[in-house]
Amino acid sequence: MAPGPWLLLLCVATGVVLHAHAQPDSKGFISIDCGLSGESGHVDDTTKLFYAPDAGFTDAGTNHNVSAEYVTPTMGKTWYNVRSFAAGKRNCYTLRSLVSGLKYLIRATFKYGNYDGLNLHPVFDLYIGVNYWQTVNISSPDAVMLVEAIVVVPDDFVQVCLVNTDAGTPFISSLELRPLKQRLYPQVTEAQGLTLLNRLNFGPTNDSFVVRYPDDPHDRIWFTMVDTVTWASISTPQKVHTVDDDLFEAPSAVLRTGIMPRNVSQNIELTWSSDPTPMDPSPGYLIVLHFAELQVLRSNALREVRVTINDKPWFTLDFTFSPVYLYDIPFYNRQPFQYSHYNLSVEATSNSTLPPVLNAAEIFTVVPTTNLGTDPDDVYAITAIKAKYQVSKNWMGDPCAPKAMAWDRLTCSYGAIGSRPRITSVSLSSSGLSGEISSSFTNLKAVQYLDLSNNNLIGSIPDTLSELPVLKVLDLSGNQLNGSIPSGLLKRIQDGSLDLRYVNNPNLCTDGNSCQLHAKKKSNMALYVAVPAVLLVVIVSVTVLLLICLLKRNKQGSMDNSITPEKYKIPSNPTTNDVDSQSSLQHLESRRFTYKELEMITTNFQQVLGKGGFGYVYNGFLENGIQVAVKLRSHSSNQGVKEFLAEAQILTRIHHMNLVTMIGYCKDGEYMALVYEYMSEGTLQEHIDGSNRSGACLPWTHRLRIALESAQGLEYLHKGCNPPLIHRDVKATNILLNATLEARIADFGLSKVFNSNDTHVSTNTLVGTPGYVDPEYQMTMQPTVKSDVYSFGVVLLELVTGKPAILREPVPVNIIHWVRQRLAQGNIEAIVDTRMRGCYDVNAVWKVADIALKCTAQSSVQRPNMTDVVGQLRECIELENGHSRDDANNGFYTGSSGNDPNMSYDSYATDQSTNVSPNNASFEMKKRLMRVPTVPTGPAAR
Repeated sequence: MAPGPWLLLLCVATGVVLHAHAQPDSKGFISIDCGLSGESGHVDDTTKLFYAPDAGFTDAGTNHNVSAEYVTPTMGKTWYNVRSFAAGKRNCYTLRSLVSGLKYLIRATFKYGNYDGLNLHPVFDLYIGVNYWQTVNISSPDAVMLVEAIVVVPDDFVQVCLVNTDAGTPFISSLELRPLKQRLYPQVTEAQGLTLLNRLNFGPTNDSFVVRYPDDPHDRIWFTMVDTVTWASISTPQKVHTVDDDLFEAPSAVLRTGIMPRNVSQNIELTWSSDPTPMDPSPGYLIVLHFAELQVLRSNALREVRVTINDKPWFTLDFTFSPVYLYDIPFYNRQPFQYSHYNLSVEATSNSTLPPVLNAAEIFTVVPTTNLGTDPDDVYAITAIKAKYQVSKNWMGDPCAPKAMAWDRLTCSYGAIGSRPRITSVSLSSSGLSGEISSSFTNLKAVQYLDLSNNNLIGSIPDTLSELPVLKVLDLSGNQLNGSIPSGLLKRIQDGSLDLRYVNNPNLCTDGNSCQLHAKKKSNMALYVAVPAVLLVVIVSVTVLLLICLLKRNKQGSMDNSITPEKYKIPSNPTTNDVDSQSSLQHLESRRFTYKELEMITTNFQQVLGKGGFGYVYNGFLENGIQVAVKLRSHSSNQGVKEFLAEAQILTRIHHMNLVTMIGYCKDGEYMALVYEYMSEGTLQEHIDGSNRSGACLPWTHRLRIALESAQGLEYLHKGCNPPLIHRDVKATNILLNATLEARIADFGLSKVFNSNDTHVSTNTLVGTPGYVDPEYQMTMQPTVKSDVYSFGVVLLELVTGKPAILREPVPVNIIHWVRQRLAQGNIEAIVDTRMRGCYDVNAVWKVADIALKCTAQSSVQRPNMTDVVGQLRECIELENGHSRDDANNGFYTGSSGNDPNMSYDSYATDQSTNVSPNNASFEMKKRLMRVPTVPTGPAAR
């Protein structure tokens, strides 16, 4: 595909000079030596492929050489140096000039080699685009690791990103991309890719023998598995063919060797265990086996084989076949197997006179690729903007996805599954921008709010900005712009579709009428507007006077039924019997929206964020680009006017950093809604059970901070409000998290005010959520602040255990009883969320569990108040901070456990050996099997 105009744009957008070899070569290969200094690359001694320095592919990171003690004479050049990324959460390589929709093999290699002199064991994540690829876990300084995936690339570029998980600085040794024919590996689709577990060549007796390019034209790397004791090698000097339209195209250099069991009555068995990860707790495996007959058989000889998995036929029917002389028969599954342990057996049938053979095997795990990156037009535009103004924020990788890594100063819309995110707001106020306004802003077709204020922009305002179809606010104030307001923008201002702000531009609109539209008709227009305006003022004045008189008379006759809340006090909960909803809302201090405005804000209620007892919660954007959550009462909701008024009136009068903020409300006829600040990371419950967008495990340090912030919010309700408030529905789904995982207590529809001199509030109904409700409240129907303390104790137990308030294993049991039973044996490890992989201070966890059990005491008298809880949680954080200073690997951890050296994920370090059974010609593939010969070098092509 010939490079289009976009390519020139993207080349400029990187902010670096692309070297000649920063594009694919004539074969479509991209080969990068990461960390190589200078502008000159090198040719690999064995493959004869050219490796370019990585400066043309990334604009972050620093170059380093591995320590001399880890350099060997036979080591390939790409292992000598690395690029590391100490700054930023996510750093990416961008590979360009690809064919969208084509399949590509992407391979990355890593050798730590103690390049930083710290002798660490870094752990970090890899992403292909916006989809998690796998976790890199370096077991030792001399270990080398190779990871490979086959994916469909949706765009004409792809990014490979290294994500810091606070367990060591990400680094990389080399990065390679190879195009594949569209028919190859039919299991790879737009929705799923394949991550390589192992690619094995059977038959060679030298375990250092490796096949790759040019013997494999796709440059797959085939490692040799040798066991001369149990396997007999067979081979042929002749070429082994693949059939037309073969789906895997294994190279002849691999197919012309194979193995048979030396004991002809035995089978060939491949054994390995599933390796669950936090990102994929139940991985699926896809297997490709290659069979070719390499011997000329006598007329009375028969080689017939079957393949079984865990003693069951590979297919539903007991399928048997005979390998074909000098032709490959690939044997594969389209749907992944999902077992905890695998015993793959190649067996001779009862009719066979010869033992089974096997030439090669490829084993993959499935990786979902359903997450879509930002709309490509938006990506090109914002990347060009980044380059022009040298924006140095966290602008790496995809602008909007994953949501937790979205770029600062951008707001994105996330539609239904299968749709791409769009950039809806760009806020670059006071960002040091200089020069003219980039034309790339006009390519952000979904942007509604564009703030370029308080910079040093010069030149004229482009009229093309008027072509942005949904732009509502354009803030250009505080710059050095000159000229006039373009006619297109003036028309948008006149029809009310655009709010243009341009004050403090000394040289703008200096020519009298240069910023006005149709100025010559001003006198007539003034006359047409003035007469109706005067009449309107008279009518409104008379109407207001009449209303005042009526209100005074009604007030004197019905003082007992009116609400007159004190300025600094929260009113008692109104009910539908004693207050009119419309008059109550007149006392609210927040903005009032009409239903039509809510339709505009939410784009006709297009995107649902969640659903509760009140109704659905929708995503929306105010006219200034601020993202909000709109909770619209459903007509079928059990929560009615009373709860709506309670939450609205409470939230307009309480203000605390750990309580959700209400921006406004709507009471428009039958429609009722509340408008809140947008909490991008959803509920705490989603992060505890792993149903949040990223699916990542919440680290212990984050859990502690969320616990403290939630406790502070409750303490404010109990102690800081006048009169005090009881929330009555404290639970993990009512604790919301913003983009930085700061906690806010939400949902005040069931809250009750009470006199600080009283010990409880009398109610007629029991409210709350099963598993969180105070048993004393259940018996007495009299909630107290200690009822909130009880519910908060349950939340603390959820944070410690990662389990729900009511467990279902094997019969329903309350989490409090489940924890008490196990802690009675003195074993804290038995209750701690295993996904945290031991990254916590045991003393801090013990203390939090103790606080939680005190909060959930049966008698409210025995429970602490929230002030005490806040103080104790602060002590827990101090304990954890002390632990963090002593443990450099503490923090976000999503990889496999570092306790077992055999758990290295896709590692082929030389200190790992193959466990071969002498009885059945099998090999044990421990977790991840990429291995190299006994010398710690990179793979050598043969």
